[in-house]
Amino acid sequence: MMRKIFKKLFSWFDNSFLEEKYASITSGKEIDWMRVIPFILLHLSCFFVFIVGFSWTAFLVCIFLFAIRMFAITGFYHRYFSHKTFRTSRFVQFLFAIIGATAVQRGPLWWAAHHRGHHMHSDTPEDKHSPREHGFFWSHMGWFLTKSNFVTNTKFIRELIRFPELRIIDRFDILMPLALSISLFVIGYNLNQYEPQLHTNGFQLFIWGFSISTVMLYHATFLVNSVAHQWGKKRYETRDTSRNNFIIAILTFGEGWHNNHHHYPGSARQGFYWWEIDLTYYVLKFLAMIGVIWDVRTVSENIRESKKIEIPHQ
Repeated sequence: MMRKIFKKLFSWFDNSFLEEKYASITSGKEIDWMRVIPFILLHLSCFFVFIVGFSWTAFLVCIFLFAIRMFAITGFYHRYFSHKTFRTSRFVQFLFAIIGATAVQRGPLWWAAHHRGHHMHSDTPEDKHSPREHGFFWSHMGWFLTKSNFVTNTKFIRELIRFPELRIIDRFDILMPLALSISLFVIGYNLNQYEPQLHTNGFQLFIWGFSISTVMLYHATFLVNSVAHQWGKKRYETRDTSRNNFIIAILTFGEGWHNNHHHYPGSARQGFYWWEIDLTYYVLKFLAMIGVIWDVRTVSENIRESKKIEIPHQ
């Protein structure tokens, strides 16, 4: 009995246990409650903000960690690992794989494999998180809490699995957010001891820097799957229900130009026009200028102007 409990607990840290266990489960909506518990606890921990209080130090750390991890997800997990819209060095690839993993959205291989599957079957019954097929709540966060969606489909990411460091990150993806959590607590504790004028401490920095920042990051990211496939403007005739949504574009550093993205997924720039704010692309452009990334692909004018939905004149 104790061995079984220990194995379940250890599976939180080593995904290979559940990858093997759930390998034969390819469909269905059975919830993996052992994985749901930490997800719920993380949300509940945000209420400790009423105990730990506010400080500008903790607030700024919260915003910084939201921003850097959002960029790691949008710029690298999405536009690089999933769509290969630019090239970079193996070190930079590894660095942003680590940063992205601290967002508690699994590792880059799992993320890219599921996203490529989404584009292949967008808004069909095979789409794992289509609001049209499965409902709003399911597309927002229900889908990734199931046993059937835990396993990484490696056939979608054959060029990525050749990197052993990426496989290790995926296997032990929970260790990165755990390390971030401990680091925040230790930093906050030491700031309280040696820089008391900053008015923070270990618990406060953990709640603001990890719990609140991560939950904000969660739901901003999830809105792309749920809201951006239901509400907004549809510029292009695509085979799915993708929409351009300005508010989501601001929250997610450019991911809200989702109809643009489904029209041409191969572009590192998702805000196709100058007035479509795309913070992720601006940072990628800067990284290209200083040589950190290169061969950045963008949308051509011909593709940008093609397949637009004509609005009838009144």
